[in-house]
Formats: sequence, C-alpha cells, structure tokens
Amino acid sequence: MSAMAHKQGLFISLEGIDGAGKSSHIQAIEALFAAQGRRVTRTREPGGTPLAETLRTLILAQPMDALTESLLVFAARRDHVAQVIEPALARGDVLLCDRFTDATFAYQGAGRGFDTAVLAALERWVQTGPAGEWLEPGLTLWFDLPPETAAERLAGARLPDKFEAQPVEFFRRVAAGYAARAEAAAGRFVRIDADRPREAVWAQVETALRDRGWIA
Repeated sequence: MSAMAHKQGLFISLEGIDGAGKSSHIQAIEALFAAQGRRVTRTREPGGTPLAETLRTLILAQPMDALTESLLVFAARRDHVAQVIEPALARGDVLLCDRFTDATFAYQGAGRGFDTAVLAALERWVQTGPAGEWLEPGLTLWFDLPPETAAERLAGARLPDKFEAQPVEFFRRVAAGYAARAEAAAGRFVRIDADRPREAVWAQVETALRDRGWIA
C-alpha cells in the first residue's frame, strides 16, 4: 500500500543524477501547491533532520565501503521518516522530497554495485510501519538527463562531493539504475526529459501534477 493510499497528504519525490536539474524545480512545485492553499513540507535525502544531516555529511565526504554507506543512508532515512515524513503526511501536507529510496538503489546499488537484495531488505525495515502499512511516494518525478550532459553542467559549479566527483561511467550506471526502478514501478514514476530548455522541463512537471488532479 502506498503513502497515497493510507495518508491524507501527498508524497512526491524528485529523482535524477547529479546535474539533472531536479533541485531547481522543487521550489517552483512548492509555490504551485502553496498558491492552491496547500501546506507544503520540503525536505531532502540524505538529510531532513539534524541527525540525518550529520550522517549526510559523512556519506558525502568520507570514504567507506558500500555496505557502511548503505547502512548510514537507511539510518538517516529512518530518522527522516519518523521525524518529518510521517508527521507531515499525517497533517495532510504536500511532502516534497529531493531524493528518496530510489536514489539508494541507483547510487549504492547500480552505481556502487552493491547487493540490491540487501537494499530491498533495508527498504522493507525502514518503510514498513507498525501496522504493516507501506510508505513510499505516490509520485516520483524522474529527471532523466544523459550523464555526459550532467557532467558538463556540474563542471566548475562548485567543489564536488565524492559522488559528484565520480567519472561519467559511474553516472551511466546510476542512470541505468533509475531506469530499472522506473520500469519496475511504472505507475509511480513519471519520466521528465531534463535535456530540454527549463520552460519545457517545467511544462512536463506541471502536466504530471495536473494529470493526477493535484493541481487545477
């Protein structure tokens, strides 16, 4: 059962490789819902709580093996779910999350080559509530961009973290990981062609929200 089915709020995640442009649209989505009188909670992963932000700093900066990295990501997610996501959905908020579990399967799974069966077990533990209810986004906007184009956008933008500094081949694997997740959850994912002008990208986002009847 999805978050859409057992909560009053809307849970929307934004996904994509570094440089895809998803973060530049999340504020506009927030403004769109706020203009319609909806309360919006905007957050990110890893992060969203003081503890999760501390773990984010370690994940993005410190060298570690893929298992340690995955455990820290899901530890941050568990605190985030308990402290921010569940309360926001219970209030009836629109919850906008810059990345969620799909990113873990894309980055740690496909990108780092970590065992996706282990990730799936961690996903079940962290996202299953006390009554057996399943928590996941009701909509995932996947900003799909060729890794080579993403690398050009990131070049010289800022000091890269350890993921942003990875070679293009790493991001090809990550992109393939996102494609696999999208295929497995076609009803939840909407692919946004991010290799287009900003206005055209935003038009796709608006259409996805309008098609679900969430905006006028």
